[in-house]
Amino acid sequence: MPNYPLTRFYGQATLSAAEAELLSGLGDAEIMFRRQSVIRREREPVDAFYLLLEGWASSAIRLPSGQRQIVKVHITGDMMGTPSMVLDTAADTLTAITECRVAAVPLTRLREVLARHPRIAALFFMMVQIERLALMDIVAALGKSSARERMVRLLLDLHDRLAKIGAVENACFDLPLTQELLGDVLGLTAVHVNRTMRLLEREGLIARHGQRIALVDIERLHKISPVPPRKVRFDPVWLPVPGEM
Repeated sequence: MPNYPLTRFYGQATLSAAEAELLSGLGDAEIMFRRQSVIRREREPVDAFYLLLEGWASSAIRLPSGQRQIVKVHITGDMMGTPSMVLDTAADTLTAITECRVAAVPLTRLREVLARHPRIAALFFMMVQIERLALMDIVAALGKSSARERMVRLLLDLHDRLAKIGAVENACFDLPLTQELLGDVLGLTAVHVNRTMRLLEREGLIARHGQRIALVDIERLHKISPVPPRKVRFDPVWLPVPGEM
């Protein structure tokens, strides 16, 4: 069984040793996906969700016009494809942005885990609310913000998520997203993405060195962002404590 990184869970709540062991070994044997390869296509049958053990991936929907909207950029430790668990066929296409190590979790196995471990079920419920909160912020930013504000929100979000898995050093991190991919995330053209990034550089807010990006002035970036920083409540009062059930 693969060793799924539990950074996200440890950021939510206290885990017992038994819970950590169960969660880290939840998936099937890992599969390697090369850059730009498809992990699961939109409209394929749904019988599992996926653990991203290492790498970057995207979740995207193809619109009737043929355009692609990336609805989520996944990083190491994320769960992918969970919204499609309520459907017969997948709502989105999961694609490797970098080389990825992925493990599938059959839905029948999830059913057994949720039935036998109610607190694990509560932790999954909490994770769903965190994803819902992130989606609320994305919708708010895309609907009512400028290109500059959208870009700032995305960079801050990636910085915060990557920092939690130890992938940020001195406010710098790797950003393996092309201008086309960034455009599909933000609803902008590649030209507009390039123009916006150059504007942020001229303002002294970011610096770029190849795929490496530095957030030079995080305080100013937060003032520009259309949504406030979010801090998840650790061990919320409604969450059962370890060993309670």
